[in-house]
Formats: sequence, C-alpha cells, structure tokens
Amino acid sequence: MNDRVKLTIKNNIAYAALARPEKLNAIDMAMFIAIDKTIKQLKKNREIRAVILTAEGENFCSGLDVKSVLSSSRYALRLLFKLLPWRANLAQRVSTGWRDIPVPVIAVINGKCWGGGLQIAMGADFVVANTNAEFSIMEGRWGLIPDMGGTLAFREKASLAAIKELAMTAKIVSAQEAQSLGLVSHVNSKPEVVAQSLIASFIHQSPDSVAGCKKLYNKSWWSSPGWALFRESWYQIKVIMGKNSRIKRYNQLNPDKVKAFAKRENW
Repeated sequence: MNDRVKLTIKNNIAYAALARPEKLNAIDMAMFIAIDKTIKQLKKNREIRAVILTAEGENFCSGLDVKSVLSSSRYALRLLFKLLPWRANLAQRVSTGWRDIPVPVIAVINGKCWGGGLQIAMGADFVVANTNAEFSIMEGRWGLIPDMGGTLAFREKASLAAIKELAMTAKIVSAQEAQSLGLVSHVNSKPEVVAQSLIASFIHQSPDSVAGCKKLYNKSWWSSPGWALFRESWYQIKVIMGKNSRIKRYNQLNPDKVKAFAKRENW
C-alpha cells in the first residue's frame, strides 16, 4: 500500500504488517490512510482465506503519534468527519474495518499494543499474543477517551467493569491478564505458529460458511433475538445455495478425492 503498511498475499493468505518500526509503529496520518486502503483492498478479494495482521519490529503499535496527528487541524477533521453519525469515520475504520472482511482476521501481537494500537487489534476476530506483549487503553494519559472503534469489540470480549477500569486508569496489563479479561484469544511464545495453526483449521472449511459465521455473529451478538433468528435462516439459505457448500459435503464424504473450493460468494 505504501511504506506504512506492507501487504503480501501467499497461498491465499494475506499478511498485513504495520511498517513504522523506528517509531514503534505509532499511528500517523499516513498509517491511518494506509490501513484504511488495505482493508478496502482485502474486502474486495474473494480468493483470500484469512488475514494475519501484524507489525514489523519488536512492537505491534505504541498508539497514536499525537505530535504528528495533532500538528494540523486538517488531520483532526479528516479523521473525525462523518456524514452519518452512526457510520465509522477514518479513525474508527482502522479498527471496525477488519470486522467487515469476510474471512478470519488474526492479530499477532508482540511487545507494546497500546492505545490506538489496541483499538486496531480489537478489530481482528482473534488476537494471538506473545508472552512479552502488553496492552493498554492509554488514551486517558493524553486527556482523551478511546474513539477508534474498539468499543464494538470491547463490549463483546470483556466485562463492562473491566473495560471501564482499563480506560479510566490507562494502566498497562500483561498478555496473560489481557487473556483473562477476554481481550486476547491465545498467549504463546511463538504466536505466529499459533496463528498458522488456526488458519490451517479454517481453510478446510467452506469459505462461505466461514464468512457466513463471521457475519452472523458480528451482526447478531447484540441484536434482538428476532433479527438473530432471521439472519440464521437467511444466511443458511445463501450458504446452502452456493457451490462451496456442495464441495464441502463432497469432501467430507470423499476424503481421498478432495476438491478445491470455488471463489467465495459476496458477503
């Protein structure tokens, strides 16, 4: 995309790496724009089966580059502007956008994952942390509140009291504590290996059933029971009518004659 995000695709797996290691991958305007463009590109790609979100260097992201971003009022306006108040702005899309990519997104975290970095990671479906990783909702140290879209994930992953405490104190917690709170899925000294193991289990499933599950649960976790039941039925019809459902059933019955899946439907 540019020098702020390095995107590579290998064997239908996308690897998106924050690429500002000399600044601990702190988020400046160029990185906001690069992440947003990367997400839009990946959403259109119907051949990828998973995304690994990571970062170059020893730290995932130390948060917002406050000095850089606040150096211009134009930057603040571009980050916060939205035509419709219930839609995500640029600052929020770097977190919420990962939720809209119809494949599993796995964030691999090393070192610091603070402030805006944590907001970005929370957009992933799964967070795999190194034992040396540390996490913080750090906006309070700058007299701010977290406003980069992570609230959607926080309410799904952790208790209200836990998130309030983290946000109000801006304290730093270890990977193990973050896991106990629900913010981290796995903690391992080799997080990349864990991420690849997860991907290996996903790619044996129909890409449409995986996409359908992600959309179903993201949209229904906090919706009314009626809408949740409606989506279950509607998405199931869409999955059953698709070619990949038939391929998966064939593969299940014929393990020695496995067929390759077709391109994912538009989800």
